[in-house]
Amino acid sequence: MTNYEKAVTLWQRRKILNDAELAEALNGHSIAFAYHSGKIENEHITYHDTREIFEHDGVTSYTGDLRTLFEIRNAKNANELFLISFNKKRPIDESLVKEFQLMLTENTYDTRRYQLGERPGEYKRHDYVTGREEIGAAPEDVAEEMSELLDELQDISNDKALTAAGYFHAKFENIHPFADGNGRTGRLLMNYLLVLHNHPPIVIHEEDRRSYFEALEAWDRSQDLVPLIAFLKEQTAKTWKTQMERAEKKVMPSKQA
Repeated sequence: MTNYEKAVTLWQRRKILNDAELAEALNGHSIAFAYHSGKIENEHITYHDTREIFEHDGVTSYTGDLRTLFEIRNAKNANELFLISFNKKRPIDESLVKEFQLMLTENTYDTRRYQLGERPGEYKRHDYVTGREEIGAAPEDVAEEMSELLDELQDISNDKALTAAGYFHAKFENIHPFADGNGRTGRLLMNYLLVLHNHPPIVIHEEDRRSYFEALEAWDRSQDLVPLIAFLKEQTAKTWKTQMERAEKKVMPSKQA
């Protein structure tokens, strides 16, 4: 059994049904996810500040810019929406997508975007350079392309969860539906899709961002999903490595007996 398979098995043994059980299973991981996801986009985000905001709803001796502080606080709000939505088993539809993006980007759009008419929680109104391949749907096509993508998420079996989540994330980033916050929104929605289908959520570690971007670019260039799925399996094992080691230590004494 691979480490990825062990992580999935460990998660599924918990039989998580509601927000309280999910919050318990994610103890510590919600902070790690918020930190790494934010750090990928903003190098000024620190684990210390993220943990303080998640645990105490504030920071001490903070000297950074307000946007960074808002981004961390927004991540905490989005995590609460994540738990509430899971408890209600809300499907991933346009309303939820926009609600997650609004939570993650409120009070963080810069003056230029506001002058262009962009608003958190609304699809983009203009084109933006989005990466090496300059991908991104034209603003007038975003609603239709997102509708098609969300329709494809219907009737997914749990054993196809990772493939579906990887496909969703690659397509979402390729469409780039919002003026800002697409990476953070896409990663959070990917994890929401995973937990809905009894699969452990994934921390995409900021130190592995190069491999992450290369995997997304493979989809942009040739619609090749294999590198992203392989990367997500590696990140799943890395995310749950400590929990797997603890579980194995508990089993070892009984085997020796």
